[in-house]
Amino acid sequence: MAKRGRPRRPLLVSEEDRRVLEQVAHRRTSAQVMAQRARIILRCLEGGTDTEVARDLGVWPQTVGKWRNRYIDGGLQALSDKDRPGQPRKIIDSHVEDVIRQTLEQPPPDGGTHWSTRMMAERTGLNQTAVSRIWRAFGLKPHLVDEWKLSNDPFFIEKVRDVTGLYLSPPEAALVLCVDEKSQIQALNRSSPVLPMMPAVPERQTHDYIRAGTTTLFAALDVASGKVISAHRRRHRSVEFRAFLDQIDRETPAELDVHLVLDNYGTHKAPIVKAWLLAHPRFHLHFIPTYSSWMNLVERFFAEITRRMIRRGSYTSVTDLERALKAWIDTWNDNPRAFVWTKTAEEIFETIAAYLNRINDSEH
Repeated sequence: MAKRGRPRRPLLVSEEDRRVLEQVAHRRTSAQVMAQRARIILRCLEGGTDTEVARDLGVWPQTVGKWRNRYIDGGLQALSDKDRPGQPRKIIDSHVEDVIRQTLEQPPPDGGTHWSTRMMAERTGLNQTAVSRIWRAFGLKPHLVDEWKLSNDPFFIEKVRDVTGLYLSPPEAALVLCVDEKSQIQALNRSSPVLPMMPAVPERQTHDYIRAGTTTLFAALDVASGKVISAHRRRHRSVEFRAFLDQIDRETPAELDVHLVLDNYGTHKAPIVKAWLLAHPRFHLHFIPTYSSWMNLVERFFAEITRRMIRRGSYTSVTDLERALKAWIDTWNDNPRAFVWTKTAEEIFETIAAYLNRINDSEH
């Protein structure tokens, strides 16, 4: 049976056009819309119907037909957006790509560490608003930087498997507690009274403050329930940590084993602590890798208490601060929320491997 409909026009691409299309499609700094159109043309060259091409690239068949015909009629130039009714475009695709390329690949002319909208506007001939819109559209934030630190622990793999195993498949008849200390919590009292929030006016406080002293919050987070065993100490030594272990021993059922997830701080490995562990065989310590505090779930609790009360609090004394911390934790324990760990050890290793590959690629 003869095929219905108009026959497809042949798609002919010169070697020079193919080279340009491959550069646009694979270069990470290309505008996304242009990269997609280049991929459509290159995929059409491999053969198949518009529906098959669309399925492979995750677009609509009509989109494939549109840009295939555009290229046949006008070549590479036709892949850019055509003029539309109304005021003509002042910023074309090449301008956008130039801004993105220079933001990612070129250092700023003043020898600084990152571009500003003013400098990029001067370099490209666009205005600052246009540069800002381009950056927002492509998620570029030159003023921000993320910090990272890779663990140098020789037993990194073993420790990751051990701790994730506790989180994902905890042992029976046992408690898993994430333990750490939040040290040097300052009792800060603002130099002037805090002005309360009003309609259209946020809460206001002075930027300067009076220091009244510091305290250390010892916390043990129950992974299963989210409840927290806590204590406050003015000092942060192995003696205080052993006293906190005594408190955990008193406040947990005696018939259960207790698995503690800890970091590698020296007080956790002191001789006085080791002697205590020998006398309390139901306690088992599991150390996270160095520079891997993200593996200790109690850090998520510390982030919560910092955000909710410590950061904006005003306290006249250390006793006042400790009283407020205890009240907040008591309220938390009335309705605790568990922080659920989801990543397996293998997923963590894959993420780190991918990040290392990105670092290595960026050096070439």
